[in-house]
Amino acid sequence: MKIEKESIELGDRTLTIEFGEMAKQSNGSCVVRMGDTTVLCAVVAAKEPNEKKDMLPLTVNYRERTYAAGKIPGGFFKREGRPRENEILVSRLIDRTIRPLFPPEWFNDTQITALVLSYDGENDSDVISIIGTSAALMLSDIPFNNPVGSVRIGKVDNKFVVNPTISQQEISSLDLVVSGTEENPCMVEAGASELSENEIEEALILAQKEIKKICALQKSFKGKGKIKPPEIKIDQNLKNEIEKSANSKIEEFVRIADKEIREKTWEDFKKSVVENLLKDYPEQESTIKNLLEEIFYIKARELILNKNVRTDGRKLNEIRTINCKTSILPRTHGSSLFTRGQTQALVTVTLGAPSDMQRMDELGGDYKERFMLHYNFPGFATGEAKPERGLSRREMGHGALARRSLLPLLPPEEEFPYAIRIVSDILESNGSSSMASVCGGSLALFDAGVPISSGCAGIAMGLIKEGNKYAILTDILGMEDHLGDMDFKVAGTRKGITALQMDIKITGITTEIMAEALEQARIGRMSILDKMEAEIPKPRAELSSYAPRIISITINPSKIGALIGPGGKNIRKIQEDTGVKIDVTDEGRVSISCDDALALAKAKEMVEYLTAEIEVGQTYKGKVTRLMNFGAFVEILPGKEGLVHISQLSNENVKKVEDVVSEGDEITVKVIEIDKQGRINLSKKAVL
Repeated sequence: MKIEKESIELGDRTLTIEFGEMAKQSNGSCVVRMGDTTVLCAVVAAKEPNEKKDMLPLTVNYRERTYAAGKIPGGFFKREGRPRENEILVSRLIDRTIRPLFPPEWFNDTQITALVLSYDGENDSDVISIIGTSAALMLSDIPFNNPVGSVRIGKVDNKFVVNPTISQQEISSLDLVVSGTEENPCMVEAGASELSENEIEEALILAQKEIKKICALQKSFKGKGKIKPPEIKIDQNLKNEIEKSANSKIEEFVRIADKEIREKTWEDFKKSVVENLLKDYPEQESTIKNLLEEIFYIKARELILNKNVRTDGRKLNEIRTINCKTSILPRTHGSSLFTRGQTQALVTVTLGAPSDMQRMDELGGDYKERFMLHYNFPGFATGEAKPERGLSRREMGHGALARRSLLPLLPPEEEFPYAIRIVSDILESNGSSSMASVCGGSLALFDAGVPISSGCAGIAMGLIKEGNKYAILTDILGMEDHLGDMDFKVAGTRKGITALQMDIKITGITTEIMAEALEQARIGRMSILDKMEAEIPKPRAELSSYAPRIISITINPSKIGALIGPGGKNIRKIQEDTGVKIDVTDEGRVSISCDDALALAKAKEMVEYLTAEIEVGQTYKGKVTRLMNFGAFVEILPGKEGLVHISQLSNENVKKVEDVVSEGDEITVKVIEIDKQGRINLSKKAVL
């Protein structure tokens, strides 16, 4: 294959896709570039279907090579290790974008790799990795026939910006990533500073215009001939037998409100059908089960669309029963138990000193993360006995969504210098545990006395569509998530949206439907906030008695050295003498944390002493360091000496300096002059 290159203008920058030179033994590959940020995307697939799988066996790995930013990995082992959180989250973005677009009969193991080869610090690699993945699939022989584009939309100075730079994102009130085909978006991920539903709709429309251009570019590629997946052949007699057994029963099962009872009843029924049919249709157990699930899926959707019947009897726009509790754990800094139907989250807040912040080693540079939200989903939440094998990608993604929802509401670090950790432990789950984490997190922050600007609630919505007929579902159950054609989660305050996540499985979803769904979600969010505010209407006036107390002072950055001292001597002595923790930033912000108010005050006094600026007219307590015939030198601050002339030692006439002071004496003096050469003149007489 000859080397080919295609380019397109997106926003004010150029997107380039090149193929035919790298990774030629893969099924398809390309190199995508924006600015100097460059990503290699390669796709491979097994030659035969995986007979053990009944769903698409797709693996997506987005990896960042540190050489891309001219860095050597930190830590003991100087090579990249397991994927970091950002790499996993981008892998999920790619997966959620492309997974629904493969043909349903494709069961070949498929692997997608996106490698960041160069990073310029201004152009994101996540969006172009999604584009590169689609392009590589279009160039390959893998049956992926509908290209996708992806674009980031920001809002800077009240104007939407296509593909904002990293520096623009830092001041943007919106971070929206939209992926989709020429016809429809299929994946949306957003964080926002309380933007309205109308503003989000505007941004989605703008994104779709740019996506169409990206898709049109990919359609011009001349790739390999596509593999035709094998047809799934089903014995029509078997299908008729299953329908005869199941059709009359399924509506009864769908209407069982309790998840545990419904699932057990359904599993028992499936088992009996399989046992009856295996006699005449041996080795067809998997097919029988799949056909039963398909009938259940169709019937449940029909009930919702034609009869407005949901499994738990609710109306389409009705929210499950909500119960909110705070301060349920005695020694945590803040806690809440948020229950919505059969979904329950136990959420805690822990406040720490600045030294407790998470150190992040990212491609764009090192920094400290002040706000952490960790989401855990143990097996018992769904009644399963499953081993704990570390953090799953799903847990990481749900935690990131909940964190994004609450982040815009936190007080500035200058006003509230704490490290903040939220942990959401899911105790029960039947739909929307990530949104329960948002609600529980907001309640726990209020309970901890963190002065967030507003309460925040989240709600999961669903959509079922057949032809022109559709139903929008508020507060979906786990089963409704599986049945639906679109599931989207919206979090925000009374003022506006703070986070949005949307996954769309079908085409034909118009902007009008999305606008209606967003409005229905807004109404639901207001109802949830009513329940939350009835439990705790605003942050508590005082922090928990178990939380550390932190005071912050700002010093001249040139004084940092004086505070730390040679080899850390000064700062170490303060900490040892008072029992406090001291953190100092390069900008000169000093945070002192301790549970003891007296120790805090003492440490603050010592810090101020070490970093004080000498001012004319101020009085200081100093130590006599040297005696001269003409006066005494006194150290009034660490490393800062001034002269008390013999005439300034007393109100009376002094013949010898030794008659008034001795070396090592502590005396109180006043600064009467700092001359042009920086020499400090002191007076003991002025304070007598």
